[in-house]
Amino acid sequence: APLFARKARMGKSREDADMFGPTLVVAAGGVSRAGRPRLPIRLMVSLLYLKHAFNESDESVVERWSENVVWQLFSGMEYYQSKLPCDA
Repeated sequence: APLFARKARMGKSREDADMFGPTLVVAAGGVSRAGRPRLPIRLMVSLLYLKHAFNESDESVVERWSENVVWQLFSGMEYYQSKLPCDA
């Protein structure tokens, strides 16, 4: 999981001029918030395992996961969720 964590990027510093004179600006620094928030690694690995173990398709494994409490417990969920865990 640490290898897939979002990492801070070092920004590029450049000089910019405004009405008060030249200033140093850091562009494109920090942690990017672009895109969809990630899902837990344990959930994704357990879905892949269940797909392989029960010979399911992507669509059917997420539907069965939403109906099966044991599969949700196996994937690290603490409470029952009736919604789909992710897009197929």
